[in-house]
Amino acid sequence: MQLLHFADVDGGGTAAMFNVDAFSALVNHFRNQHPERTLLISSGDNYIPGPIFEASTNSRMAAVVGKPGQGRGEIVIQNHLGVQATAVGNHDLDTGPSGFAGIISPDGEYPGALWPYLSVNIDFTADSATAPRLQAPRQEASHLPPGSLARSVVITISGERIGVVGAVTPTLPSITSVGNLTLTPSPFSEDAAGFDALAAVIQEEVDALSQEGVNKIILAAHMQRINVERQLAPRLRDVDIIIAGGSNSILADQNDLLRDGDSAVGTYPEIYTSASGEPVLLVNTDADYKYLGRLMVEFDSHGVIMTNRLDSGLNGAWAATPAVVEQLRAEPIPEVVAVARVIREILAEQDGSAYGITQVFLEGRRTPVRSRETNLGNLSADANLWYASIMDPENPPLVSVKNGGGIRAPIGSIIVPPGAEDRIDLLPPAANDFGKPAGGISQLDIQTAFAFNNGLALVDMTAAELRDLLEELVRGSFGHTAGLRVEFDRAFPARPSGDTNQALASGGQRVRNMQVCLGQWNGGACLGGWETVVSQGTTQSTGRSYRVVALDFLNACAAPAGSQFARPNCGDGWPFNGLAHANFASLLEDRFQSRDPGQANFSVTGGEQDALAEYLRVFHPDAARAYTLPPDINERMINITP
Repeated sequence: MQLLHFADVDGGGTAAMFNVDAFSALVNHFRNQHPERTLLISSGDNYIPGPIFEASTNSRMAAVVGKPGQGRGEIVIQNHLGVQATAVGNHDLDTGPSGFAGIISPDGEYPGALWPYLSVNIDFTADSATAPRLQAPRQEASHLPPGSLARSVVITISGERIGVVGAVTPTLPSITSVGNLTLTPSPFSEDAAGFDALAAVIQEEVDALSQEGVNKIILAAHMQRINVERQLAPRLRDVDIIIAGGSNSILADQNDLLRDGDSAVGTYPEIYTSASGEPVLLVNTDADYKYLGRLMVEFDSHGVIMTNRLDSGLNGAWAATPAVVEQLRAEPIPEVVAVARVIREILAEQDGSAYGITQVFLEGRRTPVRSRETNLGNLSADANLWYASIMDPENPPLVSVKNGGGIRAPIGSIIVPPGAEDRIDLLPPAANDFGKPAGGISQLDIQTAFAFNNGLALVDMTAAELRDLLEELVRGSFGHTAGLRVEFDRAFPARPSGDTNQALASGGQRVRNMQVCLGQWNGGACLGGWETVVSQGTTQSTGRSYRVVALDFLNACAAPAGSQFARPNCGDGWPFNGLAHANFASLLEDRFQSRDPGQANFSVTGGEQDALAEYLRVFHPDAARAYTLPPDINERMINITP
């Protein structure tokens, strides 16, 4: 059997559309070598809200997808690649169950996903949007209608029935929009008990396949952290191969040629002994069509993988680069190229004008924005505070908080100088042939960096509640702020995890000093008095509440029951639940729509993309007023740990 696999087309930028031609050539080449014995499976996150996702709404997409709509170009590309099954990933649900169902379902001339999405631990019947898409498990995948959901499927190749089971991280409700969907096991923790419980849920469907005589079983898992799949491998019985997903972790062998700057976290494949004493192989590759995973395996008469037949010259992570494609003399799939070409043309046009100018690289790379203060995080927090004050002048916020995980990419150029492999230059955005000037921040830049385009919402917090929120930021869910100056010391105890605000409990003690700006906030400068909220680790009784603006993904758990904006969980576990007097308001509400500043119109009024575009037009519209704060700024969230 030849297993081809991928996952995590979720960079949020444009890279996937520049990799997919070469990726399709690899799929085409290897499938043609063994057409009767090949599977192509994804382990989830087949799209993500962002520029590519939105490009599919352009009318020009009708020629290649049938009927334009969010995410449809990505689904049609995967149809042409010949995907046969996929696990559900967290980003597949970023638009909620109804958005997910709409993207995968046929609609007029749009064919929908021609392959099933799989998960044993999502109750699809709990939401009206997904319930009609659910099919009985263990059916032949090719017999299911487009847009199907199931616990498992069977794919028959060369007369052999291969079982494919899907599973997703049980933490889904805290990292995406699940609506009424429920996850098992719940609660879930990454410890021995949690791994045992998750394995038990998966094992139920594996056993059902085994009882029907299927003795070759693949688990397509989307667990976000490859350590979870590693923990599942020895706990499961009768699973032969686990395809990991969500962690962007490269597994590679000594024969694999990796892209510049990439490194493997383990060998390809990793080999474990299952709970039934048989070998189980774990495979994974990096995101955005950068690599095609290829696993050639042989089974004995009992369906057990013969590990002595594994060939590292055939197996591994195959880089989707022109050089590798040329070496193999591979040819891309024409239909894939056609869809990607239209998307690239649309993206190029979105990169042709500037909403603002920066003289510096805007730091939005994953590790920095999730661990420390950066200039792009501050710029976004500043924009949200200003924008919310314009939109709700009767009750304006004093504080803005922005989660690092909501920033999906930097804005600027990353250059490796010739001959300087240990050095990179971080530069402002370059000019292009579409009209964007040097340092220009384009629509495409904004849509890429803030791909989720969450709405902005406001809540009231007491001094103690605000302190607990900042304790969470310095505990691990790092965020960016405006209207605040915070000193924290990680040598002190952290607050316990959980999205219920612990204002009156013995929470964390890491926030040592905190001040709120009571006057006008101007790009980091407080044009008014500071009020001390925490002094030497003690919360002050200020007697007032503080209006806070944040993404509704984080704080809509504070919306009143029955509100169209209400969520049962706070995104990323931020403690907005249980506020004494939240006074929740979403800037997406009709009453705020007429107050749009009107400087940008490519994005929804009340969302974070519009906030940044409007802010740039007012404060940084040209070279004379360009943004200048350095990438590694350290002015608002100050680590004083010795």
